[in-house]
Amino acid sequence: METRNIIAAISLSAAVILLYTLFFAPPPVTPESIAEQNKTEQSSDAPSLDQKENIIEISREQALSESERIQFENQSIIGSISLKGAAIDDLTFKEYNVVLNGDEKVNLLAPRNAKEGYLIESGFITTDKNVKIPNSNSIWSVSGNKKLTAESPIKLIWTNDQGITFEKEISIDDKFLFTVKQRVINSTNNKYDFYSYGQIIRNEAPEITNFYILHEGLVATLDDELIEEDYDDIEEKKFSRTAQKGWLGIGDKYWITSLIPPKGKEFKTTFDYKNKFRANFVATEPLELNSNSSIEDKMQIIVAAKRVDVIDGYAESLKIDKFDLTIDWGFLYFITKPLFFGIDYFFKLLGNYGLAIIAITICIRLAFFPLANFSFRSMAKMKALTPEMTRLKELHKNDKMKLQQAMMALYKKEKVNPMSGCLPILVQIPVFFALYKVLFVTIEMRHMPFYGWIQDLSERDPTSLFNLFGLLPYDVPSFLMIGAWPIAMGISMFVQMKLNPAPTDPMQAKIFMFFPLFLTIILAPFPAGLVIYWTINNILTMAQQVFIMKRTTIKTAT
Repeated sequence: METRNIIAAISLSAAVILLYTLFFAPPPVTPESIAEQNKTEQSSDAPSLDQKENIIEISREQALSESERIQFENQSIIGSISLKGAAIDDLTFKEYNVVLNGDEKVNLLAPRNAKEGYLIESGFITTDKNVKIPNSNSIWSVSGNKKLTAESPIKLIWTNDQGITFEKEISIDDKFLFTVKQRVINSTNNKYDFYSYGQIIRNEAPEITNFYILHEGLVATLDDELIEEDYDDIEEKKFSRTAQKGWLGIGDKYWITSLIPPKGKEFKTTFDYKNKFRANFVATEPLELNSNSSIEDKMQIIVAAKRVDVIDGYAESLKIDKFDLTIDWGFLYFITKPLFFGIDYFFKLLGNYGLAIIAITICIRLAFFPLANFSFRSMAKMKALTPEMTRLKELHKNDKMKLQQAMMALYKKEKVNPMSGCLPILVQIPVFFALYKVLFVTIEMRHMPFYGWIQDLSERDPTSLFNLFGLLPYDVPSFLMIGAWPIAMGISMFVQMKLNPAPTDPMQAKIFMFFPLFLTIILAPFPAGLVIYWTINNILTMAQQVFIMKRTTIKTAT
């Protein structure tokens, strides 16, 4: 890669992003569009999920002990369902620790009275205000099994004093899927209309990475369209849309809480904030409950770690439209996801994600080998032409027009394209960003070690030059955390730059001398896996470039 062409390549990339923003970005929100949205909301006949609540904030442990609970457990998750409100409000991932080498497991869901309250509700509602329906304070009873496992579902029952019984049969698989079969049994002579619903409530926005390449917040795919709403956006405005198919949820960097509405039925999705964040759906068409009869519906709940095989598996087996987009692959999806599968293949083969990254780097170099060869031949000729170009510059130092004509004639004679060095860079920039995305968003890379001091490939190199990589007994500020791998990358870039033709302008040459140092500082906070990729890529590039330069000859230069 020719270092002095990086600036040109980055400029071209910026132009691509600008064009994408101009022609493909979603239209801005206008007062007219908000008014149209509100009009749609007001015209809906579906009942509201709003409920008056007096919540007294207590600790998570206190909240868990406040009501009777049904425990659940499988090989992936453990937690409980509150019999008060029949809410799934306690869930822990058994396979994931909060911090590297720690003992505390990741707790995702929490009861509504806890500060970090995060829960899932489901059921039926009605527009008939005379009908008593269960709410968040209703106490459900258990029929049959007292613990929910992959082999034993549970049944919850609540009956009002009007002769109407509500039932929930909840089952789980061996990973992250809850299936809720809901029934309403009418033992009266009256007729009623009920609408099924599902709701995720989160009391407050969690601590997020707040980085533009990753969405964290409320998310859905509705009729093939991906919807992503940040927490601060929903605090400002409500989102509502009716769809025929899709799913909705709240996504963190590594975790997803999602609802899959009943198949084949239109539903209205709403994201809003009323002292807490809510993502819910309500069926737009009621189920008619005749006298002395029953109605039922089924929905699915997935509270999962965003493992690619798990998410893709559910998308396929449950036929959930675009559920794989719970993982934010980005607009380079067509590169990012195949790149992940390539790395994952080598991981299964080699047993280490660092080695897998090196293996995929070699594959990328082989794929770009012909293009790089063409570029390096041109650069080798450019380097060999340096003495002749210096002679022409001295000869025509007072006539820039003649100098340009002489230079172009030289390029034509030697069949050299001075811009050819940009081609490999332009091709590799999307791959670089895609690899960064893979390392940043996939949970498979989380807490995965390499060798030596790299214990987490998704985090920065933890060493620093300024305490001699840990030999001196003091910590350094984060901005001075320039580790061994970033320094190795900077050295490889400096050596590589020396193989390229030097700029003829002295000032430009001095600027480019500092470019490897600049990139070393810039890339030091990046994931270690990405820096390893860049370093190995530089070494392979230099080997290929030296080989080409030794085989390249020209006629003019002496």
